[in-house]
Amino acid sequence: MPLKHHKPTTPGSRQHVSADRSETRGRAPERSLTSGRRNKKAGRNSRGTVTVRHRGGGHKRRLREIDFKRNKDDVPAKVAAIEYDPNRSAHIALLHYADGEKRYIIAPDGVSEGATVVSGPNAPIRPGNCLPLENMPLGSVVHCVELTPGRGAQIARSAGAEARFVALEGSYALLQLPSGEMRMVDRRCRATVGRVGNVDHGNVSLGKAGRKRWLGVRPTVRGSAMNPVDHPHGGGEGKAPIGLDSPRSPWGKRTLGARTRKRGKPSNAFIVRRRYGR
Repeated sequence: MPLKHHKPTTPGSRQHVSADRSETRGRAPERSLTSGRRNKKAGRNSRGTVTVRHRGGGHKRRLREIDFKRNKDDVPAKVAAIEYDPNRSAHIALLHYADGEKRYIIAPDGVSEGATVVSGPNAPIRPGNCLPLENMPLGSVVHCVELTPGRGAQIARSAGAEARFVALEGSYALLQLPSGEMRMVDRRCRATVGRVGNVDHGNVSLGKAGRKRWLGVRPTVRGSAMNPVDHPHGGGEGKAPIGLDSPRSPWGKRTLGARTRKRGKPSNAFIVRRRYGR
């Protein structure tokens, strides 16, 4: 999808670079596949305490029900429209199945309005088709990959994401994930051929702080601009170094290079090579 540079008639448009949404513009969502979001609490828990910082506000949204399981086998579906989804970075595709049912899926790159997609073990290897990994040739580029057969896609669902099917060993398939991690997945798990669309999403420049607020993101204050009582980086006369062996969070924990994955997690056994290169 090409990028769109705006004429700098205002300060907000001077740095604004947006994605050309000509294929999604003017399309209202399928009402039967949407639902209202529950009352957002921003980054607060049930007690009203902020547990996730820098979240709040934003434009009102409706949830789109996405079919991540793709379990309607051997029934061809026509792509009726490519739509914008405010809840994710990727676009979504509205499918009209031959039996009259309608579903949303993550829109693959190269699949446009009017194309036909199908799911099932006998589906041809074409972008947008969904089938088990054991029925795909080695080297295939896939997205929306399951981790457990029948559970639904959990891997490579954001804009431009892709995984590569590199080997088949016994009852497991070996995938190279977008992060560089090599992981074993049950060979019966389903995946969609191709990569996720809206590839230029990472090149978009919002241009002004207000657009970030429309997305529900609140400002982030630097720790070095705070007082010592509020952050380990705070205090000092003028600009000062942090004075620590490594950057810390507001609660004193290391932030650069600190591992967040728990030890002893059962799925650790399926990771062949971690994304850290170790």
